[in-house]
Amino acid sequence: MNARTARLLLMFGAFVAGLALCFSVVMLVVSPRDGASAVASAIGGPFTLTDQDGRAFSDRDLAGKPYLVFFGFTHCPDVCPTTLFDVSEVMRNLGPDADKTAALFISVDPERDTPAVLKDYLSSFDPHVRGLTGEPATLAAVFKEFRVYYKKVPLEGGDYTMDHSALVYLMDKGGRFVAPFSLKRAPEAAAADLRRYF
Repeated sequence: MNARTARLLLMFGAFVAGLALCFSVVMLVVSPRDGASAVASAIGGPFTLTDQDGRAFSDRDLAGKPYLVFFGFTHCPDVCPTTLFDVSEVMRNLGPDADKTAALFISVDPERDTPAVLKDYLSSFDPHVRGLTGEPATLAAVFKEFRVYYKKVPLEGGDYTMDHSALVYLMDKGGRFVAPFSLKRAPEAAAADLRRYF
């Protein structure tokens, strides 16, 4: 076997290993719709945080409603406002049925995202989107439950930004993870999909 053939076999092996890894990650995150798998139950969990009005808000306040969860921060330049706009469009397309669901925007930046800051920021989006924040340790437990990646990234001049997961979680009426919720489709189609979980 010459060096070129060995390199090609090595590259092919790496490609196959990469495919296997991607498949494993997809199977870990995307679970059956019935919520019966152990993987599904491992994503999400009970929480009590503070909403944009300064009141305690917990998963129990959502009992009986399917809901969306997105983790981000108010200083986010593009992904967060775009995602919240798309979620707002889904809520708008639900019309009166939007009261049968909810959307949570949970901050990964409690240092800057006080309830007042969240309230001001969310005034640009649908009122069904509720902002949540809390003490760093409390939020860290929620991030762990939802398997959220987040990292503070220093910038020049002493400022910072946040790297974070950009997944929108669909939770069922019992607060169990269903699947990632795609916003890369027409708002009408996304709204119809969400309606199936009422």
